[in-house]
Amino acid sequence: MSDRTGHVGFDRMFANGRLTVGLFLPLWPYTGDMAALRGQSALVQEAERAGFAAAWVRDIPLADASFGDVGQVYDPWSALTWLAAHTSTITLASGSVIFSLRHPIDLAKQAASIDHLSGGRLVLGIASGDRPSEFPAYGVDFESRGRRFREAVHAFRDLLKPSASGVDLLPKPVHGHIPLLVTGSSQQAPDWIAEHADGWLVYPGSTTTAEGPIALGKKAATWRGRIPGAAFKPVATNEWIDLMEDPLHPPTPLRGGFVLRTGTQGLLELLGRWQDVGINHCALGVQHGSRPAGEVLAQLGEEVVPHFPALETAAPQASAW
Repeated sequence: MSDRTGHVGFDRMFANGRLTVGLFLPLWPYTGDMAALRGQSALVQEAERAGFAAAWVRDIPLADASFGDVGQVYDPWSALTWLAAHTSTITLASGSVIFSLRHPIDLAKQAASIDHLSGGRLVLGIASGDRPSEFPAYGVDFESRGRRFREAVHAFRDLLKPSASGVDLLPKPVHGHIPLLVTGSSQQAPDWIAEHADGWLVYPGSTTTAEGPIALGKKAATWRGRIPGAAFKPVATNEWIDLMEDPLHPPTPLRGGFVLRTGTQGLLELLGRWQDVGINHCALGVQHGSRPAGEVLAQLGEEVVPHFPALETAAPQASAW
């Protein structure tokens, strides 16, 4: 069975036995000055030219000081729309939209609109949410997030199908559907994720020892063993890196393992191990690094991405609205 789906965004990122590299936004953190965030989309354009497979945005509705992370600050749909207008081939991805907090009609309308404006390049990482402070602000019970997530997934897909009721949601996705990657467990059983997700977005575990990728590969293989019909469904992960100029700088965990300080050689070895054990995509984040993002992206584009480039696909649909 072919793992090519005809969805240009999905197929740029994923193929059986291959690993591609994406880029997590923001490229540098918000420190209280919105003007200081300017210039990131220009670097995404450079990443597209360098062969990165995807640009990822996050969904963090409210800044919670206890988490210390506000993402790219902008609403993910707005950020993705901006990127759709300023790029032409790179996949636009979310990591991850909180399906349990949003109405399915709004989710489907926004996603299908961005999919059209990007020519069919949208891939959604989705989650049930893990920040308890956001739920009462929406008037939603935190403990209901698993049920609400399942209901939203089913309703989202139904809304994107043609309707015979006389009341319909437009536009429909360019390729007939929008791939959904479930993040972590999202309060669901593994069998449910294996059946209903188009792929799995999973946390990497240890990245400084050979045992870490082996454990991640076993987790991916166990999940894939639950997929009905043994169909190919990709597994993606992410890593925050502090890339050193010295290519031989040894992999070193920072902030309790949340950030990996490494040279190019250590990063290539990690990505190669992940590819060998069945991981199909890694979204790299550089915002916690010690060097300017532009320098790091240039180094990644020259020394890393050519080993794990975006996959060949048909051209996205023209979308000069």
